[in-house]
Amino acid sequence: MLLIVLSIIVFILLCSIKQINEYERGIKFRLGKFKSIMNPGWKIVLPIIESYRKVDIRTKVVDVPEQEAITKDNVSIKINAVLYFHVFDASKAIIEVENFTYAVSQLAQTTMRNAVGAISLDELLTEREKISTNICEIVDKATDPWGIKVENIELKDISLPEEMKRVIAKVAEAEREKEAVITKAKGEVEASNNLAKAAETMSSAPGALHLRTLATLNDLSSDQSNTVIFAIPIEILRALENINNSKK
Repeated sequence: MLLIVLSIIVFILLCSIKQINEYERGIKFRLGKFKSIMNPGWKIVLPIIESYRKVDIRTKVVDVPEQEAITKDNVSIKINAVLYFHVFDASKAIIEVENFTYAVSQLAQTTMRNAVGAISLDELLTEREKISTNICEIVDKATDPWGIKVENIELKDISLPEEMKRVIAKVAEAEREKEAVITKAKGEVEASNNLAKAAETMSSAPGALHLRTLATLNDLSSDQSNTVIFAIPIEILRALENINNSKK
């Protein structure tokens, strides 16, 4: 009889041993009330009067489904994101919320739609990192009572209506044309300034224009296919005019 009792006790003890892995925490309940948090290792959970739940405390990655939202300037878009979070208080994650993963995902969706509705399309496209940070801060603050720490939220894809894509493409093309015209105008201004400086230098140095003409003719003489129309420099004409005036 004693052997049977001892066997039953040993069996109960063996059934009572529960293993908590390093990346987990156990939540023990006694008679339905929260008792303690079980750290990694072998723990005793007495049958009938005690129960427990395991909580994975590793960082989890949740894909936030694509959401339809309207920006501040009334542009309809579709946007999705990826959410990173971990449990920092296992007891709150079990006691305060029924399904913390689902709850965090739903909260992120709602917050993302609200955040998009408060900004314009240009801000959404150009300040994606800033918007992600704002959404992360809001969700993290809301999940603190659940024992959840939101590490990061990254906006993945932003889908625009086809007509809006065409408008943005036209705007981008117009900007490129604008930059090209500005660059060309700057080049023409710079070239005209250099020509003006060259003309001023040549006019102040006697014979400079004549030397430049001779240098140009020398360059042209290397190609036999060119037909050269020789223009007499104004300096030579002035010299001839001075000689003629002196004879008179």
